[in-house]
Amino acid sequence: MYLSRFLSIHALWVTVSSVMQPYPLVWGHYDVCKTQIYTEEGKVWDYMACQPESTDMTKYLKVKLDPPDITCGDPPETFCAMGNPYMCNNECDASTPELAHPPELMFDFEGRHPSTFWQSATWKDYPKPLQVNITLSWSKTIELTDNIVITFESGRPDQMILEKSLDYGRTWQPYQYYATDCLDAFHMDPKSVKDLSQHTVLEIICTEEYSTGYMTNSKIIHFEIKDRFAFFAGPWLRNMASLYGQLDTTKKLRDFFTVTDLRIRLLRPAVGEIFVDELHLARYFYAISDIKVHGRCKCNLHATVCVYDNSKLTCECEHNTTGPDCGKCKKNYQGRPWSPGSYLPIPKGTANTCIPSISSIGNPPKFNRIWPNISSLEVSNPKQVAPKLALSTVSSVQVANHKRANVCDNELLHCQNGGTCYNNVRCLCPAAYTGILCEKLRCEEAGSCGSDSGQGAPPPGSPALLLLTALLGTASPLLV
Repeated sequence: MYLSRFLSIHALWVTVSSVMQPYPLVWGHYDVCKTQIYTEEGKVWDYMACQPESTDMTKYLKVKLDPPDITCGDPPETFCAMGNPYMCNNECDASTPELAHPPELMFDFEGRHPSTFWQSATWKDYPKPLQVNITLSWSKTIELTDNIVITFESGRPDQMILEKSLDYGRTWQPYQYYATDCLDAFHMDPKSVKDLSQHTVLEIICTEEYSTGYMTNSKIIHFEIKDRFAFFAGPWLRNMASLYGQLDTTKKLRDFFTVTDLRIRLLRPAVGEIFVDELHLARYFYAISDIKVHGRCKCNLHATVCVYDNSKLTCECEHNTTGPDCGKCKKNYQGRPWSPGSYLPIPKGTANTCIPSISSIGNPPKFNRIWPNISSLEVSNPKQVAPKLALSTVSSVQVANHKRANVCDNELLHCQNGGTCYNNVRCLCPAAYTGILCEKLRCEEAGSCGSDSGQGAPPPGSPALLLLTALLGTASPLLV
């Protein structure tokens, strides 16, 4: 009886402890860049790989149409109804809000009836091709995390290409071809994503799956991101560790899901027949009611926050990195070459933190001061690349007199054991501790440390200790 009650209390404690963890217990979140932990040397920073949450990226894009005057309504024109291609009394007029179909309606809130949509001019200039380029630009590198979904209010186009850019629109490469007849349109055999494998996942295919002309329930075109993820993570994406491992080690795979811009090339509207009906050209046009693009800012696993300010996305970089994508080390933190974070090992990954430069640590003794040699820099944990400064031979007065070096800060040189950093020149230590970073017990210098010195124990007021005391207090009547 007593044993069962004790086990119940133990289970409760384990549950509460898991809630109090400073990082997710389940792999794959990567939503914390650093946390403070207790070690034998006191309280230190523990760094880990991190990334922003996935979100709707259409809120941050700029859209450009080519040709610029391809949107219907200027001058006003009539077009045929969606359901009945021979009922041609609908009007598009850019000067009347109720009749206008500007590009921003591709990204507004869906769910209203009637739905809102962008619409092109009709194919009144046939046989000249009716072609439109829709370019989506973020001025920022983003990583796609879900399917790209395009919902047409007209029939889906007979021919279309989805393209991507990794250099802000300077060069383009195809993502996928779409056609009612791939062999005739693009000289490619038709395929679907289901025909691919781990070894061919980067293959550019042409699919006939989404090009079927006028059909009431066939308005959507997909570019399948998740189906490609599933080749590594399984059909329900339950083995994301495998996917992250592949993304970590295969640059081509990582780049495949990375873009700065997307371009939708509409090459031929939905005809639905072999021949174009030249007597009813107002039935041929493009209309898109919604585009969905889900992803996250690419921050090279060095940030969890991406801010949108002045129409620009920027990572709020951690790990002493800087730049729009956290793609370089900050000044005075170039002690080794910059490197992106790593998803591995699961669950926290590797931060690959930038470490202080030699010049920021100190200068040679020619200035009549004693400073640590670069050989005193070591890494305390290869998975946690944070420098450990061996300053035991340097007095606090000597360090404080050096005006160009920080003795302590809130990043790497953290005052330990409850010490506080004073003007970056010295640590103000609790009475029981001493040393440059409050890393040593005073009783050690006096040789009087006993078994009750408390070294390595959590601080008396820590939440974990208080909670454990409360639990045991609650349990004590049961054990009497």
